[in-house]
Amino acid sequence: MIDPLKPYYETIAEMKAKGLYTTHRVVESPQGSWLKVDGKRVLNFCSNNYLGFASDKRLIDAAIRAVRDFGIGPGAVRPLSGNLKLHVAAEEALARFKHAEAAFLLSGGFIANIVAIQTIMGKEDIVISDELNHASIIDAIKIAQVKNKFIYKHSDMKDLERVLQEAAKLAKGKKADGTHPIIMITTDGVFSMDGDIAKLPAIVRLAKKYGAITMVDDAHGEGVLGGGRGIVHHFNLHGKVDIEVGTFSKAFGVLGGVIAGKKELIEYYKQKGRPFLFSTGLTVADTAAIIEAVKVLTKSASLVNKLWDNAEYLKKGFKRLGFDTGVSETPITPVMLGDENLAKNFSAKLFENGVFATPIKYPMVALGKARIRVMPSASHSKKDLDFGLAAFSRVGRELKVLKI
Repeated sequence: MIDPLKPYYETIAEMKAKGLYTTHRVVESPQGSWLKVDGKRVLNFCSNNYLGFASDKRLIDAAIRAVRDFGIGPGAVRPLSGNLKLHVAAEEALARFKHAEAAFLLSGGFIANIVAIQTIMGKEDIVISDELNHASIIDAIKIAQVKNKFIYKHSDMKDLERVLQEAAKLAKGKKADGTHPIIMITTDGVFSMDGDIAKLPAIVRLAKKYGAITMVDDAHGEGVLGGGRGIVHHFNLHGKVDIEVGTFSKAFGVLGGVIAGKKELIEYYKQKGRPFLFSTGLTVADTAAIIEAVKVLTKSASLVNKLWDNAEYLKKGFKRLGFDTGVSETPITPVMLGDENLAKNFSAKLFENGVFATPIKYPMVALGKARIRVMPSASHSKKDLDFGLAAFSRVGRELKVLKI
C-alpha cells in the first residue's frame, strides 16, 4: 500500500534543494542583545524583542509575583472560571494606554485577528485586504468563509478606491437575512517583511467615503509607533479606526493579543468570539508582564526612543556599506538579497562571524525577494551595532554582494 503522506515527505527534499528549507537553531539563553545559540555566543539581529522586555527584570519580577499569587494558569476558559482579576486589570490598563473605549485580551495575535474578522464577517459580507497582509489576516478571512474578497495593490490608495467602488456596488444588494453586506478594509499597520507603514489616514478617509469599516493589525507597531501606543496613536486616529488588533509577542516580549475599539463592539466579541469562548485565557505570567510593560511605557518613552535611534544608526550604516534596505520606515531593516540560496548562505556566514540573523525567504516573501531581516532593539549598544555592520561587510564582500 502506498503511503498517502509520501508526497509531503518528498517535499522536504525539494525544499532543501531549492533553498526553501528552514533550519531551527536552538537558543540557550534569555533574549537580549546577545544570545547563546547552538552553544555559540552571537549578536542577536533577528528577534522581535524591540524594547528588550523579554528579559527585563521589572517584567520578570512582576510575572513571578503574579505566579505566586495566582498560580501558573487560569484553569479554564474565561467565560467559565478562568476570568482572572489580572485579565480584567490588563484590559483596563491597555484601554487607557491606547486611548480606546475598551480592550479585549486574547491568547495571541493570530487568534486576535481570527476573532476580529470571523466573529463579525459572514459569508455574504465583503473584505478588502492589502496584498501584503500577514498570514493571520489571510487565514482569518478563509476561516470566515467570506465569498466576496478583494485584494488591492500594496499601499496603493488609488487601487483601494477602485476596489471600494466595486465593493460598494455589491453592498447595495441584500444578504439572505435582508440586511446589506458589511464592507471591511483590513491592513497590517507595519508590514513585517518590508518595514513600511500603512497609509492609515487615507484608508480611514476612503472607508468613511464608501461606508466601510476599518481594521488594522498593529503587531509590529505595538510598543514601537506612537510612543509605544501603536499606529492609531501615531496618526492621532483615536475613535476613527473601528478595530485595532495588536500582539504582545513582539515589543512586549511575551505572548498574547489584544483587540481595542468601541465598548459595544468589544462586548460583542466577548460574547460571540469562538476562539475566545473555547480557549483557556492568557497565562498568569504573560498577563502580569503585559501590565508591567504598560506601566513602564506610560512612565517613559526612553526605550522607544532608543530603539528608533538604534534603527536610524543601523540603516545609515548599511547604506554606507552599499546594501539595499528597501522601503522601511520603521526599525525593521531588510537587507535585500533576492536569491533564496544566497540569503541562506549569507545567514550561515554571518553566524560564523558571530551574528545571528535568519534568512527571510519564500513563502514568507515572494520568490526572488529573499532577504536578511535585521531587527535592532533598545538593548543594543552602538558597539553591538558596529560589530554587526562589520560582519555584514565581510560576508557581503565574500559572497560578492558588495564590491570588494
